[in-house]
Amino acid sequence: MIPLLLWILSTHFPWRGNGEQEILASILFILASITDGLDGYLARKRSQITTIGMLLDPIADKIMVAGALIALVAYNPQVVKVWIAVVIVGREFLISGLRSVASSEGFTIQASDLGKLKTVIQIISVVSAILAHHWDIWQFGLLIIPVRWIAVAAIYFTVVVSSISAIDYFVGFWKQIDHASKDRRASFVLSRRKSASTTGAN
Repeated sequence: MIPLLLWILSTHFPWRGNGEQEILASILFILASITDGLDGYLARKRSQITTIGMLLDPIADKIMVAGALIALVAYNPQVVKVWIAVVIVGREFLISGLRSVASSEGFTIQASDLGKLKTVIQIISVVSAILAHHWDIWQFGLLIIPVRWIAVAAIYFTVVVSSISAIDYFVGFWKQIDHASKDRRASFVLSRRKSASTTGAN
């Protein structure tokens, strides 16, 4: 879905100007987000978690978010500034790096509630930023939906939540890596003592 989304948000998309581009891109991003969560849920429920799935799922998630934000920097720069995309995308790859190091050390970093909130806000911010390219407001009778205001608020809220979430992940990572380091040092000291006592007995 990612190449298709980038094509819809590009100047090469043939149906532009009346909102078709924004609606299609929004529907596609929502579908991609739903399937991203659904496949993981089904894999866990059916005990069909695979190594390739564990590798590709987070990569696809990061590429989807990064691709959408980078496209939006060009598509709707009034809402998605360059520095905003850098902060959010940088956070995604920082967490991937921490999880990779954690995995090599033999432990995992579980998704926090902040991380889950960040994902929901991220979907809202991307979709609203896409729609805000064509509409400032939606009006249905007396109901007025400020599309652009929602997009700007959601984008900045995403930056805040992403930053706090990154700090939360890093603190959790640091605690576990520090605990693992202490366990290794204790194990090393114990093995040295056993070795010394065995040598003394001989």
